[in-house]
Amino acid sequence: MSDFVLPPPAVPYLSVQGGGRFPVRRIYCVGRNYAEHAIEMGSDPTREPPFYFAKPADAVVIDGADMPYPAATKSLHHEMELVVAIGTGGTNIAQADALKHVWGWCCGLDMTRRDLQNEAKKTGRPWDMGKGFDHSAPMGLLVRAGGSFDGSKGKIELKVNGKVTQTSDLSKLIWSVPEVIANLSGLVRLEPGDLIMTGTPEGVAAVVKGDLLEGMVEGVGEVRTRIV
Repeated sequence: MSDFVLPPPAVPYLSVQGGGRFPVRRIYCVGRNYAEHAIEMGSDPTREPPFYFAKPADAVVIDGADMPYPAATKSLHHEMELVVAIGTGGTNIAQADALKHVWGWCCGLDMTRRDLQNEAKKTGRPWDMGKGFDHSAPMGLLVRAGGSFDGSKGKIELKVNGKVTQTSDLSKLIWSVPEVIANLSGLVRLEPGDLIMTGTPEGVAAVVKGDLLEGMVEGVGEVRTRIV
């Protein structure tokens, strides 16, 4: 018999291409990791040390499910990203060994309550309610690592209602996937089940109820959700 005083919550997960479920432990997000996006957000695009924010694990929206338009915002923005799934944990991981810790890859959307985030920036307060709200991380099927894809290059693109709004290449990441894994593992111990959202290119914009978001990363797959 369990001694929990309440039923434990369900384990959040991503569906794996070909079958299976990948349990999600934590979601780390890299801020301003494409120069053009940094510029459009009014920031310096120089290669400063990476910084991170987080989303709760149960923010994932999977299998093409709809995303409810969140409360308390009038400016919900899309941010298309490559997501790295960690399969082997560690601290102070060497950059040369970083890809050995990757279990797989998927496409993800860092949905953002931009008005709440901007207000937090102005007042010097945390971004949590602008970034880490319910259903804020729609994600596609997780693809096992081991093929030719290594996150170093490939088209990344998002369409809203069939119109391209974001398009770039992973080669434009300011901090590469191995660099991010090495740096982040020096701040926290990475564990199996952790996800890293690697940053978004330029072209972020507001969406409204009824909009269909369809994103892709070359060599990985797609993510799809409708705002309802």
